[in-house]
This record gives sequence, structure tokens and C-alpha cells, in this order.
Amino acid sequence: MSGVKARSWIKVKEFVGLPKRDDFKIVEKELPALKDGEFLVEGLWNTVDPYMRSNELSNKLGSPMPGGQVAKVTQSKDKNFAVGDVVLGPFGWTSHSICDGPASLMKIIKLDPTIPLPQSTALGILGMPGATSYFGLLDICKPIKEGETLLVNAAAGAVGSAVGQIGKIKGMRVVGFAGSDEKVAYLKSLGFDAAYNYKTIPSLEAAIKESCPNGVDAFFDNVGGDFFDTVLRQMNTFGRVSVCGAISQYNALEPRKGIDVSSITLIVKQLKIEGFIVTRWLDQWQGAFKEMAQWIQEGKLKYRETVFEGFDSMYDAFVSLFKGDNIGKVVVKI
Repeated sequence: MSGVKARSWIKVKEFVGLPKRDDFKIVEKELPALKDGEFLVEGLWNTVDPYMRSNELSNKLGSPMPGGQVAKVTQSKDKNFAVGDVVLGPFGWTSHSICDGPASLMKIIKLDPTIPLPQSTALGILGMPGATSYFGLLDICKPIKEGETLLVNAAAGAVGSAVGQIGKIKGMRVVGFAGSDEKVAYLKSLGFDAAYNYKTIPSLEAAIKESCPNGVDAFFDNVGGDFFDTVLRQMNTFGRVSVCGAISQYNALEPRKGIDVSSITLIVKQLKIEGFIVTRWLDQWQGAFKEMAQWIQEGKLKYRETVFEGFDSMYDAFVSLFKGDNIGKVVVKI
């Protein structure tokens, strides 16, 4: 068994600024025969996500790029995984992978065939981004009472668009910022109470004051940088901030100086600011996905995907994240 050749995207240079094509190379190797307890998967869908840009979070030089993948079991010597099973796992930017069953049980999830949604959603709305939205909002921003104001940046992305909709489901007033008029229209179609193109407004501070006349109660931050500083100044007492990402800083050539907000402001307003990595709730993901799938079926939660075709398009899909080309989740159909 096996005798399969696997293709993988290998990181060969540390990223400086926007990742370049020659920071990667595609390598091919023949996989060995399966041992007892192992199974082979063939990739169907791959994800690209902003965190992969970080030299600290991406794999070491000479290693395949990390990331989630929806894959199909094509060979198996593991009783827990049958040929034909479709699974979600951290297989990375590779076409085929051999998995050690006992070690994989904690990391690999069989997709529920009874959920009537495309397999690609396991990388988006019913995957890591969806879980990020769900737990980052509900466990950290914690909507307290109906009518509170939630502000979301990078709001047309996979995470931000779901955060805003979940906020609406929970009775919040939601304001979103995105990087094009098309994205603003998309946010309004999702039910956001107000949406702005941050690239064309004269003043971010003025836009926040206009759309949040009673201040900001909860802030879901995907951007960092000056945007983060500006929103903090508009937060209400006991405001909550989920620090999810810092896409404005990932490609910066110089480190940014510290937060330009007085510590006295944080103390007087008694703000809660918490960064997080969503795997802290990994044992709760499936429960969240069942609830989210129900919201989708009820029409309360919508999603979009930007699809790139073919394994060779991984790089193009990846850099599209930093050019603002996508709406919703970026996935690669292998």
C-alpha cells in the first residue's frame, strides 16, 4: 500500500514584508507503505489564514507550511478511519499525508455527513475561523445586555463577518469596517447596522463617533495598529476587547511602538483586553458548530468563500489575504 507521491509547499526563506513566491518551493516525495495503525489521506480543500504570515507561527525553514485541510482517507490500516471517510486535520500545504491513528485522534475530526453544508465550510464558518468568531465574541466580549454596541474591523473577512452576525443574533448593535465599497455593501446585506470603507472615510475617529453615539461596549480586533488605538479611546466603562489578529502589522518591516493610549484610560474605564488562540476551546468546537449550523439553516448566519483552484495556487491564495482581495473565507480546491 501507499506508493503515493506527495507534493508539499516548503518554506525556504523567512518572510520579509509581503511573502514572495521564491520564499517557497514545491517538493515531491514518495510516501512509504502504511504501518499498522496508520492511514493515508488525500487533500480536497486547503485553508490559508493570516497567522501563517508570522515567522513565529509558521513552520521552521525547510518544513511544509502549516494549516488545516479537509481530506479523504484513501488507504487505511486503522480501525478508526475507513477508506472514504472525510476528515479535517492539521495536514498543512501538502497533497497527501500519512497519519498515525492513535496520535491523530486528538487532532483529526471526522466531518459529520448529516450536516448539509459543503465540505469546504469545515475550513471556514464551521472550522477554525468560525470557532474563533464564536468563542472570541461570546467568551471574551461577552454580550451583557441587548442593544450594546459591537465594533468589528476586517469585518468582511471569514472571522469578522461571522462575529458581526453572531453579535446581531445576540441582540447587539453592530458596526463594521472593511476595505472596499463592495465589502461595505456585503456587510450591510448581512444586517450590520452601519459599515464603512476605512480607506475612504476622512476620519476613523469621526466615523466611530457617528456610528457609535453611545460609545463602544465590545470591540473585536483583527487589525491592530492605529485602528486599535483609536477604538480604545471610544470604549465605554467596562468595555471588552477581543484581540484576535494584527493584520496591519504582519508585513511591517519595522516593529511598531507600544499602544498610544494612556494607561489611565484603561484604568478609569476598567477595560478588559484579552488576546486569545482559539485552540483553548478545542474540546468545545463541535458543540459550537452544531449551533452555528442550525443558525445557517435558519438563515440567521451567512457565509461567503473566495475559492482558488488547484494545489499550485496556494501562494496566490495566501498573498490575496494581505492585498484585501477576498470577501469571506479564502480556500483552495486541490
